[in-house]
Amino acid sequence: MTRRDHGGGLDAAIAATGGARGGTRAGWLDLSTGINPVPYPVGDLPAEVWTALPDSGAQDRLIAAARALWAVPEGAEVIAAPGASALIARMPALSLLPGAYIPGPTYNEHAAAFRAAGQAVSATDSDAPVHVIVHPNNPDGRLWPAPGPGRALSVIDESFCDVMPEASHIARAATPGVVVVKSFGKFWGLAGLRLGFAIALPATLRPAHGPSLHDMLGPWAVSGPALVIGARALADHGWAAQTRARLTADAARLDTLMAARGAQLAGGTPLFRLYAVDDAARWQERLARGQVWSRVFPYSTTWLRLGLPHPDRWDQLEAALWA
Repeated sequence: MTRRDHGGGLDAAIAATGGARGGTRAGWLDLSTGINPVPYPVGDLPAEVWTALPDSGAQDRLIAAARALWAVPEGAEVIAAPGASALIARMPALSLLPGAYIPGPTYNEHAAAFRAAGQAVSATDSDAPVHVIVHPNNPDGRLWPAPGPGRALSVIDESFCDVMPEASHIARAATPGVVVVKSFGKFWGLAGLRLGFAIALPATLRPAHGPSLHDMLGPWAVSGPALVIGARALADHGWAAQTRARLTADAARLDTLMAARGAQLAGGTPLFRLYAVDDAARWQERLARGQVWSRVFPYSTTWLRLGLPHPDRWDQLEAALWA
């Protein structure tokens, strides 16, 4: 199996240069992903969420919190899944028509899913019956216009959109053939919880030619702890507002640091920043000597992407930049 390019890979960096995984104060500082470094405080959990099968009441509370936070349009259905990636892998099954338009560069799991289903993928054929956009885009933060009606399937991946909810295309979830995908782990900083959502009209999620998305995911798709923590977090609108303000300020601080070292902002979101540099591999190596892990891309020698450091780790990043 061909290994696809992603952030992370910290174990390989540690194996090559030494050190250990860090917490909030020491060790490697992993900035290769776009995950909020200050996660939602999960609090205490009832013992039964670990010992009992997930119940329908917990599922209902999670879905209700999601509907309220994202202002899901009436008539659209919300399906919870064990991570946005589990949903991305199943999107090709929602359309019988071959051919997907996925403008890039972008998150590569979408193209991989359609190719695994035997469908052709193009970055230029906008006449294809299936359209996929990542909004805002990863890695450059580009915002796309809402897709028009008439496509067999339009997938809008809003995994990073919770930092800018005003840009969401959630209203399009009431359009036939449109699916909005949401990720929980990035904005709430709990990627290991594995929680994501698909939002669309029931007919879009239950195609006549095959199994519904519900059936593809199977029973108890989301764990008991994820149901409880997800419902708490999605309902905590005050925490979300404070977090957006902090992320925006920290992104501006990172831009200032990078500009002082000669990097030019090339895009991003408040969860990750993309910079144009003279030699991305050399920048990654220099940061790695200070035990800071960054993201480079196989299709660009000049793009360097950084997530935001934990508030207690800015000194380490500054030292690595100026070493």
